[in-house]
Amino acid sequence: MWIVFITCTSCNTTEKNGPSPALSAKEALSKFEFNKDLSIQLVAAEPLVEDPVYTSFDEEGRLWVVEMRGFMNSIDGLDEQAPNGRVSILEDINGDGEMDKKTIYLDSLILPRALAIVTNGALVAENMALWWTQDLDGDLVADTKVLVDPDYAGSNLPEHAGNGLLRGIDNWYYNAKSRFRYKFKDQKWIKDSTEFRGQWGISQDNYGRLYYNYNWSPLHTDLVPPNYFNRNHNHSSTSGIDQGLTVDREIYPIRENLAINRGYIPGTLDKRNRLKEFTSACSPFYFRGDGLPQQYSKNVFICEPSGNLIKRYSLTDKGIFIQTTSPDQGSSVIASQDERFRPVSLTSGPDGALYITDMYRGLIQHAAYISPYLKEITINRKLELPTHYGRIWRISGKNQKNKTVPKLSELKSQELIQKLKHPNGWHRDMAQRLLVEKNDNSTVEGLEKLALDNRYPLAQIHALWTLEGMGKLDGKIIISLLERDKFETPQVTIHSLRLAEQVSADNSRVKEILKNAMLKIVKHNNPAINLQLILSSGSFSPKFNYKVIFAVMEQKIDEPIFRDAALSSLHDREFAFLQALIGQKKWQNKTSSRAIFIEMLATAISNKYDPSEMQELVQVLNRSAPSQDWKSSAIFRGMSVAASHQKASPIQLPKAPRFSTTTAFEKSDLNIHQLNNLFDWPGKLNEVDSLKGTFLSSKSEKTSFAKGRQYYVSTCAGCHGEDGEGIKRMGPPLNKSEWVTGNEKRLAMILIHGLEGSLTVNGVQYQSPEILPVMPSMASLDNGRIADILTYIRNEWNNKAPAVKSGTVAEIRLSTQGRVLPWKPEDLLRYEPPINPLNKP
Repeated sequence: MWIVFITCTSCNTTEKNGPSPALSAKEALSKFEFNKDLSIQLVAAEPLVEDPVYTSFDEEGRLWVVEMRGFMNSIDGLDEQAPNGRVSILEDINGDGEMDKKTIYLDSLILPRALAIVTNGALVAENMALWWTQDLDGDLVADTKVLVDPDYAGSNLPEHAGNGLLRGIDNWYYNAKSRFRYKFKDQKWIKDSTEFRGQWGISQDNYGRLYYNYNWSPLHTDLVPPNYFNRNHNHSSTSGIDQGLTVDREIYPIRENLAINRGYIPGTLDKRNRLKEFTSACSPFYFRGDGLPQQYSKNVFICEPSGNLIKRYSLTDKGIFIQTTSPDQGSSVIASQDERFRPVSLTSGPDGALYITDMYRGLIQHAAYISPYLKEITINRKLELPTHYGRIWRISGKNQKNKTVPKLSELKSQELIQKLKHPNGWHRDMAQRLLVEKNDNSTVEGLEKLALDNRYPLAQIHALWTLEGMGKLDGKIIISLLERDKFETPQVTIHSLRLAEQVSADNSRVKEILKNAMLKIVKHNNPAINLQLILSSGSFSPKFNYKVIFAVMEQKIDEPIFRDAALSSLHDREFAFLQALIGQKKWQNKTSSRAIFIEMLATAISNKYDPSEMQELVQVLNRSAPSQDWKSSAIFRGMSVAASHQKASPIQLPKAPRFSTTTAFEKSDLNIHQLNNLFDWPGKLNEVDSLKGTFLSSKSEKTSFAKGRQYYVSTCAGCHGEDGEGIKRMGPPLNKSEWVTGNEKRLAMILIHGLEGSLTVNGVQYQSPEILPVMPSMASLDNGRIADILTYIRNEWNNKAPAVKSGTVAEIRLSTQGRVLPWKPEDLLRYEPPINPLNKP
């Protein structure tokens, strides 16, 4: 329980503002400000819709709405387990764009939160579980409700329970705040593990990349397809997954935002009492429709219900990476002066427009986290009631008339194939889903023809995955795509490579043809394609896998995502690959990136902890002392990282390893504790743990150190060096830096907000152009990862300082909320980090 002591300095302001009453839909419409090239229209309002949290259009053009009517009907959130939630279906009977008819599809639900429309019904998440519901007689009312997963939500707290149910381009259903995905196969639903993603809301771009966010970080994505970077249990990837795309967290409300949970924290609100940065970012929606002006294509819209606005980012592909900009500098794409405008979800529809799900209420914070400040101001301003309001808004191009669109349910299978070419992503997704569900053999020929038609690259990708979902994908199609001399659209090749793994699994002839085609593709040296080549090569023979890795890594060894990709493809092959690498002539000369990669291999081998491999690894070290061989030094470092949190019993050696008696070993930062953890031999003296003196004494601190090392080499070494000595024109040294070993809160503030200007380290001044003028913010990293990095750099090289806890980072993130600019060193030295405003014991 958090104990908060607050003197209400807002009371006079509260009295001045007075109550904030609920407005009619017509009145609320007049309170919006939005870009001049857009228009806004009401689609539905109470009583037709109440407490909506999610919307989705079906193949008939009907709008399905999840109504969470049990959420916060009182200031204390009482009776939220009452079965009063529902899923409703709205219809526009007269075609004017506004819904006229409502049918309750499923009633008496406990906090429903997610929905995915499937054949004759929907997947529905409610009361912690995932259900498969069906309407068997066509009256739009569910007749069956079958349990798919009793543990879908993972938490009974609405703000921290699974949600999303996004049908990905690969026919899996993905979720936010969850490590699971689902798929309908052989007439049953299957559950599979996947990477953890986000908090509330999830979407995909035209190529199936997933987008999600956290309330404190507005936009994240995965730069590699699902489940590649989690398949090697010996290696933990530190790049490519959960990639923060922007450090721009600044928002621009057009009204006061006093009634927010952290409004009492200095700096959260500006002088006009407006929220300065995201505090409840949710539902990132990659816009793939055709109902907005062209400049909104490839934009992601982010809901900020606490700020009563929606912000957008423009995305541009840069090889394997994504560049993000904010087109609406100093303003929001849409914002409201109405305090009860609460956008919580976004979608697109058959007409290509953007639809906003507005929960429309005064109190959006759940009772489990509501602060005394928010409780007081909510009651004083009468914001807790009324409830059971809600609106759906439609955003389209200015003066654009409502489109009449055909019902996809009435189209024949061959007509659905043509829909895979549609400029509106909603049509492509829906056509793919319907074709997979129909599984009509007569469509195979047409789908194969479209898959090979390079005039329509997006349709090619959809056609391929449609065939995959139907179980009708022929290896000859993939071979044809990969044997082409030109690859005008890299993403078509990337998806073909992903599918090559499936079509070759049980066909040795196809596998050999594909291997030859893939080796030719390497020579084109396209970064995005070559990244997928490494990933896909893990499904082929070890010899082929190694050949692809060596070919690609010759050019890409400096990029962390390629190193992680190589390790992910080497599941249980790490030691054999290391042996092959040691003999490679091109790997004789040391570079920092090569040393990091070998260290990563040794860490994975040690994590696997196979006794025979570990003993052979000792022999590699014995043949050359760390002081004489950079490869051996890297191997020992990798073994040490694994040993710092190793759980298994020591491996028995016949005698003491020769390298343990070298001067280099005795002077190394990590030695006795790691050696004792890893090995045992006759006559060994188990000396006391000497891991950096007494600063890292607990198991959790040593684990944090080990994780921090892995994060550091992927995230920080490019500027500060693998050895912490800094890199010219990039970053200053961290070794012997008083900034590193000094005040841990100031150090956390540097990582969260960034640093700019001249910096003195150990008596030496560093400034641009000797180092970069600005160290960017790393705020998109979560608190635990930042704490691990800080713990590592404070106890590596010649540094000795206490570990940093994730709670400390969380405290700093909270107490400095509202800062959107990097620190200057002189300001940081004068700044005294505030005491935790929540006084959490």
